[in-house]
Amino acid sequence: LELAQIFISMSEGKNPVYTCTTSEGKFQVELFVNKMPYTASNWIGLAESGFYNGILFHRVIPNFMLQFGCPYTKNGQGRPGTGGPPGNSKFINLATKKEEKRDSGGKIKDELTAKISNEIGTLSMANTGRPNSGGSQFFINVRHNSFLDFFDDQTKSKHPVFGRVVAGMDVIKAIEKLGSQNGSTKKEIKMIKIEKA
Repeated sequence: LELAQIFISMSEGKNPVYTCTTSEGKFQVELFVNKMPYTASNWIGLAESGFYNGILFHRVIPNFMLQFGCPYTKNGQGRPGTGGPPGNSKFINLATKKEEKRDSGGKIKDELTAKISNEIGTLSMANTGRPNSGGSQFFINVRHNSFLDFFDDQTKSKHPVFGRVVAGMDVIKAIEKLGSQNGSTKKEIKMIKIEKA
């Protein structure tokens, strides 16, 4: 049902919007299915499956970004920041309506197509620094981090933007204040649930 509603919204020229309910309040995100269909669809597939529910923001650096999406923060089975989706898991590309498959490590391909900068409030894929190493982890920029753009040559970092916060930046700011320069948080910041708005 959710995917059918997304297809209808997209046929009307609208990107899907999701409500993220955290222990610090709610914020809403628009996923750029129109410009970054593969990466946005990966995120939507994870959100729709409940993958993100119960996961913690494990790395929050004020005046930089809030990182989220590692399942190890929920199940304690590995080092926070190193986990991702199950290997060979699948999702539907909402632009092509075709099934996509993550690799054996749960990683997706880099979608380095739409030149959208890592501006304040944007959602960007986290990775290990190696090509095609993103999975479920992403970050929300709290400053304009243009050096992370894949089309910017200041550094070798390549972090494609696939969405943006459209409501609740006050909650993003509240979460940011709970971070530290080394990324550790003053208290647990949990994603309770993500659902289509």
